[in-house]
Amino acid sequence: MEARIANRLEDLGAIAAMVQQFGSLHGLSEAQLHDLDLAVDEIVTNIIQYGYGASERGEIVVRLRYCAPELSAEIEDTGRAFDPTLVPPPNLKFAPGERPVGGLGIHFVRSLMDDVIYTRTQGRNHLRLRKRLAAP
Repeated sequence: MEARIANRLEDLGAIAAMVQQFGSLHGLSEAQLHDLDLAVDEIVTNIIQYGYGASERGEIVVRLRYCAPELSAEIEDTGRAFDPTLVPPPNLKFAPGERPVGGLGIHFVRSLMDDVIYTRTQGRNHLRLRKRLAAP
């Protein structure tokens, strides 16, 4: 399943709708669907907010696949190069109000997914998220 959106926050609803449809089609549990939705939303939101300049337009492509026993989300964009796998884990020892800003979203994605793989080829960011599902 695939969706293409412009790098605009108001287009995020199309991605959420696709994730819901994908979950229904493949019989994902509510927990599995929640994890996939949260991870994809976090990544696409970060691309929209930080991957492009204020007036710069681009396209974001999200592809979802299910091949038992795993699902994957591939997210591709033409924004600035950014490898989220290189972001150090946040220091969770501080209270939320004392913690430096940033990095928590990527931390959540890493904790929800089994694999987060980044490549950049021909001016495009490619991020693959994989989640192995428990047998029913």
